[in-house]
Amino acid sequence: MAVVISAVLCIILGLVLAVGGWKIITLGGTWYFAVLAVGFLLTGMLLLARRRAALWVYALVMFGALGWALYEVGFDWWQLAPRGSIVAPLGLWLLMPWVAQRLGWQHFGARAWGGSALPLMLAVLLWGAAAVQAISSDSHDIRGMLPQPLAAAPAGEGPAVADGEWHAYGRTQHGTRYSPLAQLTPSNVDRLEKIWEFNTGDRRRPSDPEETTYEVTPLKIDDSLYICTPHNFVIALDADTGQERWRFDPQVPDSVNRQHLTCRGLSYHISDAPAGEQACRQRLFMPTADARLIALDAKTGRVCPEFGRNGAVNLWANMPNVKEGFYYSTSPPVVANGLVIIGGAVNDNVSTTEPSGVVRAYDAITGELKWNWDPGNPQQTQPIAEGETYSESTPNSWSISSADEALGLVYVPLGNQVPDQWGGNRSENSERFSSSIVALDLDTGELRWVFQTVHHDLWDMDVPAQPSLVDIDTDNGPVPALVAPTKQGDIYVLDRRTGEPILPVREVPAPQGAAEGDWAAPTQPVSALSYEPPVLQGKDLWGATFIDQMMCHIQFHSLRYEGRYTPPSTQGTLVHPGNFGVFNWGGVAVDPVRQMVFSTPAYLPFTSTLIPRENDRKTYVSDSEPHLNENFGAPFAVELKPFVSPIGLPCIAPPWGYVAGADLRTGKTHWMRKNGTVRDRAPIPLPFKMGVPSLGGPMLTAGGVAFLSGTLDYYLRAYDVTTGKELGKWRLPAGGQATPMSYLSRSGRQMVVVVAGGHGSLGTKAGDSVIAYALPR
Repeated sequence: MAVVISAVLCIILGLVLAVGGWKIITLGGTWYFAVLAVGFLLTGMLLLARRRAALWVYALVMFGALGWALYEVGFDWWQLAPRGSIVAPLGLWLLMPWVAQRLGWQHFGARAWGGSALPLMLAVLLWGAAAVQAISSDSHDIRGMLPQPLAAAPAGEGPAVADGEWHAYGRTQHGTRYSPLAQLTPSNVDRLEKIWEFNTGDRRRPSDPEETTYEVTPLKIDDSLYICTPHNFVIALDADTGQERWRFDPQVPDSVNRQHLTCRGLSYHISDAPAGEQACRQRLFMPTADARLIALDAKTGRVCPEFGRNGAVNLWANMPNVKEGFYYSTSPPVVANGLVIIGGAVNDNVSTTEPSGVVRAYDAITGELKWNWDPGNPQQTQPIAEGETYSESTPNSWSISSADEALGLVYVPLGNQVPDQWGGNRSENSERFSSSIVALDLDTGELRWVFQTVHHDLWDMDVPAQPSLVDIDTDNGPVPALVAPTKQGDIYVLDRRTGEPILPVREVPAPQGAAEGDWAAPTQPVSALSYEPPVLQGKDLWGATFIDQMMCHIQFHSLRYEGRYTPPSTQGTLVHPGNFGVFNWGGVAVDPVRQMVFSTPAYLPFTSTLIPRENDRKTYVSDSEPHLNENFGAPFAVELKPFVSPIGLPCIAPPWGYVAGADLRTGKTHWMRKNGTVRDRAPIPLPFKMGVPSLGGPMLTAGGVAFLSGTLDYYLRAYDVTTGKELGKWRLPAGGQATPMSYLSRSGRQMVVVVAGGHGSLGTKAGDSVIAYALPR
């Protein structure tokens, strides 16, 4: 019976491989699966005939599979494992006495078993030896050391914020996510323990959009922490104990039109008025999901009535195409020179008539509009007249800006003009500003310079993260620099006075052949400091077994793919990196003393398929409001999907996520280590360290320790900044898709705080925890 079962299994596998292998050949791919099919079918038929030659044939199958695997991927365990996941165990099974000794005329004689089985024994042993070698080696990490810190921090470290405070999303307006505190070091951080945990009570509701997320980085001002929640509650906590001091609910109504429901943080302003002479002297600014900007007294949580109208500014003012839920700000504004400067997000690719991407500056005390920079009308920055509207559907700034008050500039990361995947009707100004960084005059909003990271963006490669400002030593002396991570994996290092590159940027040829009515840029910029993935090849495709790996081959060869920036198509295009991005809104952390950048590269390809539209009413890719990716008014809707196998695993081999450390003076990456486990993503919670993506930024400290909580497994992790080595990890109760921060408590302890609330579209566990850690007393 065991022989018959083995034969049927081999024949079934052979038939599946034959069908899939032939499909791959017709698509121009590898012959490997078809050849493997022949071996399985022949083995199965010989087993049915009870011929000992079956063991010889299967030995040849194993030798061939091992040779091909080593040729393609070497001793890469996670690449080798699926290639042998069926082949090797089946070989071992065929050696069992109930199979091998029942082949031939003499069923139980040693001669009938031994001689025929020797080649198969050798093949099994070689697979086992290859597995042992692969498990003990690691071909992906870069093991190195960053240079030791300089003797003193360079000039221009950032705005004056006390070392123990955290006054803005990135700690200061410079957005470095660097704490000057040094109590935590590589030698003691493993002793970190939870001091307190606070639950906000703001949980997901049935009416919430899929992308309901906890992404907030708290502020620490005086003896209080300030957070916001997805439903825009603002909560003040005692920084030492985590006890609630006050709570403000802006009463944001539910809406089916919103794509996102998140709050990445608050902004802070202290006026020049003497203490006690002005209510709301210290105020917090909260952007809401219904497009208001609210000012709150940081001491009491009450609205500041002199700001705007009864404490709020209406961000729908002067907007075109007003439709509830289609415009709001998920990111905190930047506060500088007494101004609150804010952009906003629009729903992705619903139509060609969406709200404006205007950036506006309001007086931090009165809420009066001081200037507006409209990407569709960039010359007119004087406050817009009553009754007029901004340009529709222009590139918007949904992420976080930075400011340099000494230079008088605010640095704004911009997204793409919708539709993201078709750009046949974009205006001259949209072509200039899409997927770029603009430097605007703080006082007037006038454009000072623009640096574009993608030309004629057809891939949703927004500049997703806050630029970090740091001074860098060069051969010509210190230079005020801007460090900008991008979705495509480039980290641009620019002179923030002029926008000129400090690290070289070169233009490289890009694939052509855009969809009907569109065009593709002939070249695209690439930074000398880049984590762009290499061009995918057949050997890079992956699966849990060679069956789903074969299915990924079929997908791969059915799609259009000519490397990064392959234009979207009706055939379907593989976009690698996908619009999830090598880097996203969490950005990077920059150490101004070491002049290094700590980053979290992630690699998940997507597919992009254009669907010709018949009219402006029919839906192709959405079932309900807000009809994302329908692109009403454009010639194509777009279907976006992750590039995964039929069982939902990525079609590219791990690692899918790293931490990396690079020197900003040279652009050299000194270390890069795969990061995170599949414990919370696998059907069986095994902590295989395969390297998983992160969404949520890192934070650095002067003690030489970095922190990150955004991986798809639920941990806060600490790393040695010099080597990238993981120093410790602490289990979180939910997904930690937020950026940690650090401050000094009243008792003099360095605290690390992280928010663990999960991320709806990533599928991480939801929660509402704010957790503080410190060393034992």
